[in-house]
Amino acid sequence: MKNILIIGCGLLGSSLLRKISKNKIAEKIFIYEKSRLYISQIKKLKLKGTIVNKLEDGVKQSDLIILCTPMSSYKKIILKMNNSLKPNHIITDVGSAKKESFKIINKFLKRNISWTSSHPITGSEVSGPRYGKHDLFENKWCVLIKDKNTNNSHLSKLKFFWKSIGSKTVEMNMEKHDKIFSITSHLPHLIAYNLVKSAQDFEKQEKYDLIKYSAGGLRDFSRIAASNEIMWRDIFFNNNKNILKAIDLFIKNLNSFKKDIRLKNNKSILSKLVMTKKVRSKIIKLKQDINKPDFGRN
Repeated sequence: MKNILIIGCGLLGSSLLRKISKNKIAEKIFIYEKSRLYISQIKKLKLKGTIVNKLEDGVKQSDLIILCTPMSSYKKIILKMNNSLKPNHIITDVGSAKKESFKIINKFLKRNISWTSSHPITGSEVSGPRYGKHDLFENKWCVLIKDKNTNNSHLSKLKFFWKSIGSKTVEMNMEKHDKIFSITSHLPHLIAYNLVKSAQDFEKQEKYDLIKYSAGGLRDFSRIAASNEIMWRDIFFNNNKNILKAIDLFIKNLNSFKKDIRLKNNKSILSKLVMTKKVRSKIIKLKQDINKPDFGRN
């Protein structure tokens, strides 16, 4: 890629900016960012990239366009880009839900323009350029969406791009993607938000100052629940059918635990606890995490 345009320079966008610059992957990097606060941070951090005031200017000068914005902004961005897009433009995004966002893309994107979606499996609860890291994508999976209308040339170039910034790539269709991440990512975040809300409700109801006594469980869930609310609202709405099914499965299993606790069913609850504990070992074996205790001090 000769020139790259990053639309939205928050955590992921600024991390891409850092890595592209560090590895000299592009001759020029253009940044389109609407937040004055983020623009100020980019300038203070002296991140290497040219900020463009007009989206069209960045599009015209770039070969690869990467959307790192909330999915609710896709329509507006597409309509702004359309007049400047050419068939050789490679367009991707980093959104966490695909099927519903593709409906927006297919409806509003100019004809004869390809969009090949990506999903780098990385991130954090913090937002903004000051939290970006050049190694955020290192050894992390990046899912590339492939279907019958995918431009294979663009897919191949995107695969090379993600590998050049340190990611491992895998291809899947959007249906499979959304089902998998409804369980591995979206449901855990929803549970975290709900658990923290339950703690807040309990505190009000019992008039206990319980937050200051947060044990590791609530503390770790509160970190997840500190994530960007606009991004997660968009994910919940965009993947709502799969998430609703995941919630139903969660409630079914929660009721099973509830029954075991009520009846003091020793055999049944120990079986569940031992079986689910094995998942942690599998995650470590697959190098999705390291076998080291995390007490929130890293």
